[in-house]
Amino acid sequence: MFLDVLRRRNPDFIRTAQSLHQAGMIPANSYVIDLDAVTENARIMRAEGDRLGLKVYAMTKQVSRNTGFSRAVMAGGIDRAVAVDMACAIACQNAGLRIGHLGHLVQVPRAEAAMAARDLAPDYWTVFSDDKAAEAATAAKASGREQALLARVQTQGDTFYRGHEGGFAAEAAVEAARRIDALDGACFAGITTFPAQLYDHASRRVRHTPNLATLQRTADALRRAGFSDLEINAPGTTSLVTLQALAEAGATQVEPGNGLHGTTPLHAVDDLPERPAVLYLTEVSHLHAGRAYCFGGGLYIDPVFPEYDVQALVGPEPTVDAASLRSVEIPPPAAIDYYGMIDATGPTPPRTGDTVVFGFRGQAFVTRAYSVGIAGISTGNPQVISIENIFGQPEPWPRLRKAIS
Repeated sequence: MFLDVLRRRNPDFIRTAQSLHQAGMIPANSYVIDLDAVTENARIMRAEGDRLGLKVYAMTKQVSRNTGFSRAVMAGGIDRAVAVDMACAIACQNAGLRIGHLGHLVQVPRAEAAMAARDLAPDYWTVFSDDKAAEAATAAKASGREQALLARVQTQGDTFYRGHEGGFAAEAAVEAARRIDALDGACFAGITTFPAQLYDHASRRVRHTPNLATLQRTADALRRAGFSDLEINAPGTTSLVTLQALAEAGATQVEPGNGLHGTTPLHAVDDLPERPAVLYLTEVSHLHAGRAYCFGGGLYIDPVFPEYDVQALVGPEPTVDAASLRSVEIPPPAAIDYYGMIDATGPTPPRTGDTVVFGFRGQAFVTRAYSVGIAGISTGNPQVISIENIFGQPEPWPRLRKAIS
């Protein structure tokens, strides 16, 4: 779904990635990031957030917490991250991107709370229960800090992805806030949910979920009870064009992830201000029975759209031409994606070693793919900045080391 917008709005990025792969500078099975475009996207997002009085925290998991990505975001003026889990927080902190929000979506494990409080010192820490609030408070006190806690709230009728459920009952949020505020080492700072908005495929628009109304009602109850200056964290399908509506709904914190590299669902159907800045690159391994098999490892397509004809650009030379597009069968989620299967019919079938470029909304951190940051595309001087694993750690890829030694 995103290959078309990539070809139209960032063709130099595609050609650069193809050229670097053919030169042996980028490995197969890589999420490749246009760092210049990320910086541009972050800059306009931060400017709009400042105009609306919103704190803007960057989500980095979709591109494997890549160090170059984090630094490109910082160059655009976003200096805080939302960490989806502890691995994400550590990677962001190591890259220099401070932790603005921790504990949401994934709670901090008990044995890691002390490290989170001492070494990460997040601005805000989300808790789903009294037990997790007590762990955070104890850890913060031991490190000599008072931790601002956000309570995740929920009620009947709210929307959650299966396996994401949890949180304080919204109807009892005032009592929960008082209990949190009474903890030694913590203070109650506000409330959060996920998702506050979602893409609606039928209308091709982003809609508020019932969760956002739950946040508004809960915030009103908390203010009546004497809690002022509340932080309202409202993540989900965040891009420049959704910030105004979130601010009007009372949000004080937003958390762009896919928006920073132009891959929210809305980016696939409308040309938004953010340019597409990520692609998935691999190569043809072998041919068999009318198909060309390309290396997998990162073929996880976030299922925000109904099934569609997945296509890729395939060839030995840099190109964005439609003539190089081929349909690809992706293994189902239950299978290991050792290979994707490319239609090899026609007079000029793919050859072993051909570059394969996909454009899809990924979740690189749940794969075994590399992440590769490229800087300098906008100035005509592209350079591979980093090749990393899913934890934002440098990969000892021998050809890269030889090239830069």
